[in-house]
Amino acid sequence: MTIDKSGGPAHHFAMAIVKLDQRDIAILRVLSREGRISKSALAERVNLGTSACADRLARLETAGLIRGYRADIALRRLAPHVTVFVLAELGSHEAAAFQLFEAAVERYDEITGCWALGGGYDYLLQVVTRDIDSYQRLIDTVLAERIGLSRYFTHVVTKPIKSAPPPFAILHPETDG
Repeated sequence: MTIDKSGGPAHHFAMAIVKLDQRDIAILRVLSREGRISKSALAERVNLGTSACADRLARLETAGLIRGYRADIALRRLAPHVTVFVLAELGSHEAAAFQLFEAAVERYDEITGCWALGGGYDYLLQVVTRDIDSYQRLIDTVLAERIGLSRYFTHVVTKPIKSAPPPFAILHPETDG
């Protein structure tokens, strides 16, 4: 594994690309589907010794490629809830407005995902909360906080269809060696 800090236009969001070999990709592929796998089972699955696999795993974590290990919770079995995607537009497109909005988003546990967008809307937010009433209370609170939100568009999830790990074969095509 090597880190390539060259190439590409400079952008404050850009991060160094980490060059991985096929064993590194195999480790990531297995972990993306089976985060609780033991180190010895992982080593066996990627055809490495346990110690060599553990070393690679530590390097992948240190390089920031593995951000954490989480369980995929079946929310339907846990409690009634609603998932809402919100397209958000800010009133100002100055850097300070984006910073204010992003800092505010971090304060709300119900906002479980937030992505900055190009091409029209400014952000896509994922909200998970008890019901539509609690979602509306969240939106009312966000609007009252005056964090720059000028318009929002609500899209309620009626049925989850797919949630999958990254497509490693597309993102990092197989190479020889």
